[in-house]
Amino acid sequence: MNVKRRGRPAGASVRKKSKGKAVGSGGQRRAALEGKGPTPKAEDRVYHPAYKAKQLRERAAANRRNRTQQTGSRRPAINDTEIVTGRNSVLEAMRTKVPATTLYVAARAEFDERMREIIGIANGRDIPVLEIMRSEMDRMAGRDTVHQGVLLKVAPYEYKHPADLLQRAFDSCETPLLALLDGVTDPRNLGAVIRSVAAFGGHGVIVPQRRSAGVTAAAWKTSAGAAARCPVAMATNLTRTIKDLKAAGVFVVGLDGDGEVPLPGLELADRPLAVVVGSEGAGLSRLVAEQCDAIVSIPISAATESLNAGIAASIAFYEVAKLRAEAA
Repeated sequence: MNVKRRGRPAGASVRKKSKGKAVGSGGQRRAALEGKGPTPKAEDRVYHPAYKAKQLRERAAANRRNRTQQTGSRRPAINDTEIVTGRNSVLEAMRTKVPATTLYVAARAEFDERMREIIGIANGRDIPVLEIMRSEMDRMAGRDTVHQGVLLKVAPYEYKHPADLLQRAFDSCETPLLALLDGVTDPRNLGAVIRSVAAFGGHGVIVPQRRSAGVTAAAWKTSAGAAARCPVAMATNLTRTIKDLKAAGVFVVGLDGDGEVPLPGLELADRPLAVVVGSEGAGLSRLVAEQCDAIVSIPISAATESLNAGIAASIAFYEVAKLRAEAA
């Protein structure tokens, strides 16, 4: 009897035989036992302060690239090349290791102990020493300047970005501590603040691009060399920078004589902290004060009207360093 095989219905699928050994669930169980892999870096964890700092750095880098594309130049500096004149001033600048590029000595200038020490330091630091005519030195220094036969050319300071200072603290696994200056125009006050920040474990100083002292030779000398190890950053907009720091988990406090929070025993001392110091006369500007998490006052005698920026910063950073040491 002939049996006629029926064809496969249209659209029917054919089950293919598996090749090789079937894989069971052992691999999945083994993967489960191995865990989820290494712990992500702090900067890759969304809720970690380092992640916010990373975002701040990336945003700053993008802004720098945009500015470079638009202007074709580097970040603007507060001061251009500076000339230091006079034997005492030049000698002090050399002793405090101000980053000089060239030393100029007038032809046939009289040499004394100061001049010999100046040239000795310059030779030791490989700073070029050039002899020029006195008429040329008069032109460089300005007709009304007494240069005493010696000039020192100081290179423009290379400012950091505020995000770089925050990253410096995270890289050292330390709680960030920064100083921000609001309207401080005296470079000696800036130098004093730099010295205090370096002395009490701070991670840098932030100055606004406008209406502020820059890191000039005067600031270098007042810092007593601390400017070589305590970086200074430039903020295009101080209010915007404060907002960025707060978004990165930093608490911002302003110093003001009328502040409601006393500095002694400051509760925020052990947190990531930025201290804003205003000018002696005007104090904190309104916009900056509004962005601060707290306005802190330093108790002083009623006979004293106010403290200058350098002294106020020294007291504040000492108190913060003391409270952090007690809490450690």
